[in-house]
Formats: sequence, structure tokens, C-alpha cells
Amino acid sequence: MSTTTALPATDPAIGAELALERAELGHRGGSPVLGALDLRVAPGEVLTVVGPSGCGKSTLLRTLAGLLPLLGGEVTQDGGPITGPGADRALLFQHDALLPWRTVRANIELPLAIRRTPRGERRRAASDWLGRVELSAHAAELPHRLSGGQRQRVQLARALAGRPRAVLMDEPFGALDAHTRAGMQDLLVDVLRDTGATVVFVTHDVDEALHLGDRVALLATGQVLAVPHPRQRNAAEVPATAALRRRILASL
Repeated sequence: MSTTTALPATDPAIGAELALERAELGHRGGSPVLGALDLRVAPGEVLTVVGPSGCGKSTLLRTLAGLLPLLGGEVTQDGGPITGPGADRALLFQHDALLPWRTVRANIELPLAIRRTPRGERRRAASDWLGRVELSAHAAELPHRLSGGQRQRVQLARALAGRPRAVLMDEPFGALDAHTRAGMQDLLVDVLRDTGATVVFVTHDVDEALHLGDRVALLATGQVLAVPHPRQRNAAEVPATAALRRRILASL
């Protein structure tokens, strides 16, 4: 996969650099889903990943998360090998995976509790994130009492409360209606502005990829393309963005 397009200038002390070199991705005992993959995600970059079903998008995320060992080649974070899951890499799924017996607040506190963060610090962090995702009034409720969009906001807050340096997102808004999905995209843009985390975001939605990404990786063709106006809603009809949209659709 080509990575010749310019990378955004970011502070490497905040987000993690993720890289694959001649990587073969897949499950042990089977043929590689992706082979000879070269890809670098710059610190603080938002890389969106699109491609047809079965092309390896989720496999890529699980490999970067350390959940799926490589069949060959290298996968690294900040130059060191990724050999398993790490607290500084958060993974979000389409289904929120909240613990149903824990309140909204307790779910957000979970990654901090696992790290044995003092209770007072956990509560302050959870309160801050409840405010950011506009769920302060629901702090004591259980997940089943929330809407799908609200549960995804809890999942996002839980992931970012642990201050990860990389956030790996597997179609997290795919099950939401169009209005709620747009709201979650805007919320993600807003909260990531303050974290500096590196993001790899898998989606089937081309418009979502163009709105969120600094670059778009097309797994079907092996291209990585720069987005002219990332995170600007009014850029959809700009000629350069419209041309890139047509190019991405053609690749699918």
C-alpha cells in the first residue's frame, strides 16, 4: 500500500505512531486476508479506512490492537513491536460492549479502575467526560435505559477516559440513524481536538470517511489518499472533495 501523500504535522509526544511493514494479516492456519501491507499512521492523524466487506478492515484494526498476531512482516507502535493489547490503545466497536450491570459513570471509570487509579481521580475524570458527552444527567442509570446514540457516547467516553494515545474504531456509528450518526461524528471531532490521539477509523460510509479523515486508506486498491478539507461539513461539494469521493466510490 502506497503512503506517499503528505502526513499532517502533529506533536509525536501526544499521539502514537502506528506502522505496518510488509505485513501479512489474517488468522493462523488460513491464507492472509491482507498481504505485503505497508502503512504508516502519523501521531495525531485521523486515518479512515474503507473497502468492501471481507477486504480486511476489521482484521487491520485487531492487528493494530494487538489482538491478532501477524502472519508475517512487522507491526509497530512508536518503532517498537506490538505483541499484544496495550492500555494506550483503545478499541471501539459498532456494538457498544458496555457492562450492563455497571452504571454509566461506573462504565466510564472502568479503564481507570483497572489501572488502580485512586477513586477520587476516577470520579473527577468520569464527571469531566460525562459533561463532554452531555450525559451528566444519566450518570446513575444502567445502559439498557439509554438510546443507541447515548450508549455510543458512553463507549466513547470510556475509551478516552483512559487517555489512550491511539483509538481504533470499528464502524462505531454504523448502527445509528443518519441524524444521530452525524451528531456522533461532530462529537468525535470535538473531543479528539483536545486529546491529540491517533485514530484509525473503519467505515463503510464514504462521506463519513471524507468528513473525519486526514487521509483515507482504500484497502481494495492499496491507496492512501489525502483529504482536501477534513472535518468541514461544507466541504462536501468542493470540487476536490467531490472528485475524491467519486474516486473512492469507484474503488468500491
